[in-house]
Amino acid sequence: MSFFPGNDPDLGDAFGCDAIELMVIPNARDIDGFQVRRALPTAKRRLVGPFIFFDRMGPAILRAGQALDVRPHPHIGLATVTYLFDGSIMHRDSEGHIQEIKPGAMNLMTAGRGIAHSERTPDVERAQGQSMLGLQSWIALPAGREEIAPSFQHFSAETLPTVQDTGFKARVIAGSAFGAASPVDRVSEWFYVEVALEAGAAVPLDADHEERAIYVVDGE
Repeated sequence: MSFFPGNDPDLGDAFGCDAIELMVIPNARDIDGFQVRRALPTAKRRLVGPFIFFDRMGPAILRAGQALDVRPHPHIGLATVTYLFDGSIMHRDSEGHIQEIKPGAMNLMTAGRGIAHSERTPDVERAQGQSMLGLQSWIALPAGREEIAPSFQHFSAETLPTVQDTGFKARVIAGSAFGAASPVDRVSEWFYVEVALEAGAAVPLDADHEERAIYVVDGE
């Protein structure tokens, strides 16, 4: 689900290659000098499972005095996931939740019948500067559940299960994978996992979900 200039990949086994339906080249746009790459939706693929938007934020260097300031705005009928690899964002919403989002933490905001929130660089990082890299996804709510009560869930990196085996390490952000389950409460069945692979390693993906996507954040 992502594309970066680099060497052509070596072909894997026929089963693995046939399982890849589409490679997406994200559209890049700037928001106040901050680059965002959108992998979903595209003309050929509107969504994967319930994932309707999939954005990569950065990498970017925000120098002292520079900041990310996404002003208060509403959401309705969906949920958003914010997941950082680097940097920090301060989340505030109309339900009274105030949460600093750190790398490796799971942050799920369910808008339901309606919520407004802002996303800004925290005061310390605003003064000192910081590097930023993260993902933000929008999740569709199932039919009949679009107007549930709004909510916000936060789980630090330390509270999310990790799985380590030969050649890889995984953090289960939501749902279940590799025999581990995240504590995040979901309205529908979906999963989200960060996987770090050693060079040359291979990891089989669970076949529990009909539609699955991989986004390459770093490497080839």
